[in-house]
Amino acid sequence: MKLPVVKLDAKKAGEIELADAVFGIEDIRSDILQRMVRYQLSKRQAGTHSTQNRDDVSRTTKKLYRQKGTGGARHGSRNAPIFVGGGVAHGPHPHSHAHALPKKVRALAMKHALSSKVKDEALIVLDGFDGEKTKDLVAQLKALNISNALFIGGAEVNEKFAKAARNIPNIDVLPLAGLNVYDVLRRKTLVMSREAVEGVNARFAEAEKA
Repeated sequence: MKLPVVKLDAKKAGEIELADAVFGIEDIRSDILQRMVRYQLSKRQAGTHSTQNRDDVSRTTKKLYRQKGTGGARHGSRNAPIFVGGGVAHGPHPHSHAHALPKKVRALAMKHALSSKVKDEALIVLDGFDGEKTKDLVAQLKALNISNALFIGGAEVNEKFAKAARNIPNIDVLPLAGLNVYDVLRRKTLVMSREAVEGVNARFAEAEKA
């Protein structure tokens, strides 16, 4: 599969070959994408929410009143969850929300995410990322009809381009190592540099050989 390559000024810059096994999947598995997004978001949860149980509450341990004869329920401590100011029963405690997902499923989810962009005609390949001023970049993106996009550069992103893009709403810029399913799906358009596409092709080609 071939896709045209353009420059930021919307001029053509040739074509690039896309691996069919990565970018050409026709039957997009939404269930796999959902599993991957849930996996990513679960790992991002801080898991720091906490409450005090009855052992953590600092209150007197003196018995409230005599055991029998009061006509009321029997209690031995004000730390019990039934009282205002007492401990919380079965409350949340710090823990990790991360869960396991097989490496093959994660790789397959990436392929389906990239293929979904190609299928929706929402993948643009740029010859390179360059630009120094936000004002100029806004005009260039408008000419390319890009308003909500994720930009994926090579091993390193042009620092001047990244600074120019970070002031534009709904535009994210990541290096190739930061490519992930969640960010691909949350943006309408995926914009990849020529180097990024070649890197993705090479990564999955090596994985298949292994």
